[in-house]
Amino acid sequence: MKTLVLISIAGGVGSAARYLVSLGAVRYLGQGFPYGTLIVNVLGSFVIAIVMHLGLRSDVLSPTARITLATGLMGGFTTYSAFNYETLDLVSRGSFRLAATNVLVTLVACIAAGLVGLGAARALLR
Repeated sequence: MKTLVLISIAGGVGSAARYLVSLGAVRYLGQGFPYGTLIVNVLGSFVIAIVMHLGLRSDVLSPTARITLATGLMGGFTTYSAFNYETLDLVSRGSFRLAATNVLVTLVACIAAGLVGLGAARALLR
C-alpha cells in the first residue's frame, strides 16, 4: 500500500511538471509544433534510463524508489498519449510533413536520450 501511495504522489508531481513544461514550451517556442510533448518525452527517456539502470544494476536506488520514480514520476511526466493525439491532429489538419517530423524526431531523440541516460548511469556507477 505504501508503494502505491508513493507512486500516486510521484505521478501527480510528474503530471504537474509536464503541464509546466508544456506551458513554457508554448510560451517560448510557440504553438505550431508540439514542443512540450517532445521535450517531456525526450527528458523522460533520459531520466527513466538512469533510474532503471541504477535501480536494477546497483543498490543506489531501492526497488521502491525505482518504481516510484519510473512508474510514478516518469509515468506522470511523459505522455505518449498526447504525442499520439498531437500527431493525429497534425495529420487531420493536413500537416503531414510536421506529423512525420514529430514522429521521427521523437523516436530518434528519445532513443538517443535513453542511450545517453544509460551511459550517464553507467558512469555514475564507476
